[in-house]
Amino acid sequence: MLKGLAITPPVVGRISIGRIVEKNGKRLPEKDDQFTLTTQVVNRDGWILHPLNETLRKATTGKLRAIPVRVLFNDPDLNLRADYSLFDRDTGRPVCVGDGQSCKRATANGIEAMPCPSPDGCIFGQQGGCKPYARLNVLISDDDEMGSFIFRTTSFNSIRTLAARLHYFRAVSGNLLASLPLELKLRGKSTTQSYRSPIYYVDLGVRSGCTLEESLAQAHELDARRRAAGFDQAALDAAARAGFANGAFEDSPDERAAVAEEFFPEPTSGGPDARSPTETETAETARPSLRDKLDQKAALLGGKAA
Repeated sequence: MLKGLAITPPVVGRISIGRIVEKNGKRLPEKDDQFTLTTQVVNRDGWILHPLNETLRKATTGKLRAIPVRVLFNDPDLNLRADYSLFDRDTGRPVCVGDGQSCKRATANGIEAMPCPSPDGCIFGQQGGCKPYARLNVLISDDDEMGSFIFRTTSFNSIRTLAARLHYFRAVSGNLLASLPLELKLRGKSTTQSYRSPIYYVDLGVRSGCTLEESLAQAHELDARRRAAGFDQAALDAAARAGFANGAFEDSPDERAAVAEEFFPEPTSGGPDARSPTETETAETARPSLRDKLDQKAALLGGKAA
């Protein structure tokens, strides 16, 4: 196995609740109020729709706001990986990834382990737009029992809700989380920060028309069939855990630019990390990366504190 390369679940498609649109010559993320399933191929018009997108839409009378799923692993933290992340918007590369206690940061000396006080308490993170970032892998079709769809989000509401549900479902099922028939659901809520307009987040529950007791019975039946066939769920979890631990950063190099564009866009105005080009800056001028600028700011603030 190549060292430094995170081995992640095979992905056959994406689940999104938004898209990238062009406004005033800039490509900006735009939220949606329904799910969209796409392939991993993108063209001029955006991500190409997955065939399951149309199949699921035909099963509903309105917008696609519920998707029947299963998860790959019994360990909730393998299905949903959440951390505080900071991306270099100039290169699309991750600069710093932490869990609120410790972090891995890309520096001139390579990947270094450092304390992580969370974005609110980190000067480096505040200057660069560090925020929570999560990836959830789910199974939608039985055609490929190891091929998952990935849902990425930087929403506190989605991350907190999904994490709670996964841990609760594992607890009530007696560690049969991977055998439970579940459903991704899009919910709306209003807050003072949204000025009372609805915002949408992703939840996880038992499938429509099923009670929790019925879902648990189905999970026990599926687990028994898998064990009889020789399926080793514990070994699968262990293999996934080792694969994730094999690399410092999960997203592959060819995914990072798209992730940074959709979830870590350049502020349009007023942000502490917004670009402020001078009159002499031209397209040919070599511009420092965001990481360089953050290091300079952190060093300056550290000098003032001293």
